[in-house]
Amino acid sequence: MTTGRQQQRDRTGRGTLVRSRSVVLETAILGLLNSAPLHGYELRKRLNLLLGSFRAFSYGTLYPALKSLVARGLIETTEREAPAPAVRAGTRQAGAKSSGKAPLAGRRGKIVYRLTADGKEHLQTVLASSGPAAWEDENFDVRFAFFAQTDAETRIRILEGRRTRLTERLEAVRESAARTRERLDEYTLELQRHGLEQVEREVRWLDGLITTERDRALGRARDHSAGVDDTPAQRNKERG
Repeated sequence: MTTGRQQQRDRTGRGTLVRSRSVVLETAILGLLNSAPLHGYELRKRLNLLLGSFRAFSYGTLYPALKSLVARGLIETTEREAPAPAVRAGTRQAGAKSSGKAPLAGRRGKIVYRLTADGKEHLQTVLASSGPAAWEDENFDVRFAFFAQTDAETRIRILEGRRTRLTERLEAVRESAARTRERLDEYTLELQRHGLEQVEREVRWLDGLITTERDRALGRARDHSAGVDDTPAQRNKERG
């Protein structure tokens, strides 16, 4: 029998998951709009490319999210005029004479969404964060998708945090597998092995990314140091 305390924990868990997904969607919207203003249809397509490969994306959640972002002043809307349908001159004149009315000037434009100054500031705050929320399954994929808009130090911290979290998960699964191996059938064991391989593969992938990021940071530090050291010599050369 489910107790009231258990029901409360379940509701709290569901509420946390909904809020987490809402944050992920809002981050994705702001990140895409930071590149260029988009109308709703194009935004839907790009979100599908960004989120669709990672998780199911419900279009029913998009427009409430957009409405919330507009209400909070993080994005704003403008109307882009839709082009008038192409009509040949002869057809237009004939139509105007037969109906006695002038042809329609055009159709209603599309609503275009774009970031406000507050929206850009909020996005930069989100992208600069590197705490545990950025490492988790719900958030990591979207944060990684916007690494090009994230500074190098933050990228490394997120990658290292993700690797630490997965390494902990890997150890826990291995310990559980060792304890229960004799009680599981061959198919459950195969599924367990498949899950372990997936996590191990992601850890190796993260190791490669972290190495690349550190090498880049080291290269930038060397270039900066060389530039500082060369400055006095360059000045002396110019004086001579």
